[in-house]
Amino acid sequence: TRIAKLEKKVKKNKSTITEVKVHDAFDNIKFGVDFRNAVEVLDYKDNETGEEADNSSLLTSRLYLTMAAAPMQGLIFKGKLAIYSTWGAHLYDHSAGLKDWSASSKATDTLMRVKEAYFVYSTKAGDQPVSFSIGRRPSTNGFLANHRENEPEAGSPLAHITNMEVNAAMVKLDWSRFVSGAYTKFVYGRAHTGEAEGVYGDNWEKRFPYADIDSISEDDNVDFFVAVGDAYNNGQYKIMYQWAHIFNTKGRNLTTDVTKVGAGKADLFSLGLQVSGIGDGISDFLDDTTLFVSGAYSYYDADDGYDLLGSGSGESQDGGSVWAGVIFPDMLTESGKIGFEYNYGSKYWTPMTWAEDTAIGSKIAVRGSAYEAYWNFNLFGIEYLPSQIRYTYAQHDYTPNVNCAGWVLSDPVDIEAQDLRFSVSYRY
Repeated sequence: TRIAKLEKKVKKNKSTITEVKVHDAFDNIKFGVDFRNAVEVLDYKDNETGEEADNSSLLTSRLYLTMAAAPMQGLIFKGKLAIYSTWGAHLYDHSAGLKDWSASSKATDTLMRVKEAYFVYSTKAGDQPVSFSIGRRPSTNGFLANHRENEPEAGSPLAHITNMEVNAAMVKLDWSRFVSGAYTKFVYGRAHTGEAEGVYGDNWEKRFPYADIDSISEDDNVDFFVAVGDAYNNGQYKIMYQWAHIFNTKGRNLTTDVTKVGAGKADLFSLGLQVSGIGDGISDFLDDTTLFVSGAYSYYDADDGYDLLGSGSGESQDGGSVWAGVIFPDMLTESGKIGFEYNYGSKYWTPMTWAEDTAIGSKIAVRGSAYEAYWNFNLFGIEYLPSQIRYTYAQHDYTPNVNCAGWVLSDPVDIEAQDLRFSVSYRY
């Protein structure tokens, strides 16, 4: 009898312990750290004017504090706080005009900002898997850009046309029961809030906080709609697509010369193929080799009386780009990789790549050609110390696409830009 009672008590204790473990597995938030320090050597040369500029030691530190929680089955939260500063940086200067969604991706000051914060709820509508999400999306260092950033996992969109933080709502439909790895995400968000009534101040007219006064200022909201997903993904072959439509995109009023207005709309398309492993078991080297190629197209449709891409004609303009790369084992370290990439962009190629992590500007947005080589490796063979040596060369045949400011005139130029960077991270 005593043995039977003891066994019953042990069984009850096991049940209680199991309940505690299940509770604790969900009732917590997991934190992570990604701390990167880098030194860069920058060099610029305008071959037409002879003007040169350089920086022999740009020193930066970038800290990501990552968060993840799963309070219940099917519901997750993820967040990322960021500080990205140059050594000896000043506090934020309002004249810099940084957006809330871009400041965390540019080496500026020592303020901590929200880079990502969103939740995802996944369920089924009959046999159809569906997910809902809202917040600041994981939309930087997306498909293909993660290789050059030495990040094993890619963000959500195709970096070829979208590499910037976005605040948006998302619905995802999973098609994998029909096609291997296929899904589509439908995303709607806002990139710019038009001018609104002030909340504070002595002016008695400011009595309607946050009221929309676009009709007075011509400063409209800029919203966007994106359809992005995998057309096919079996682990080795991955085909990804994206279409982005921008409402009331920014441009220039040809009459008043005001540039902060809703001047038209834009559409951007991209289609990319990534092959992870060449052949089937031919060799370890080919198994660990990755090839990719991506094509992209941008079309800016100006409203009457406005100009979007700086031509001064008020006409609609389009542009195209090609991006290709190869990543293979370095044959020196256990998990090190060497990568080579090439980018080409036409005169009016204008993607949304505000967050491009290259000090000389967005090489993906280059209007000309860009060449890049990098070595990703673990310092001292320690997996928590991912490091990189990277060299980027850009030949600008047209006005550099700085900040993707489409209303800047795209003139023929002959400008070279180079960036040599060494970085070491602590990632845990």
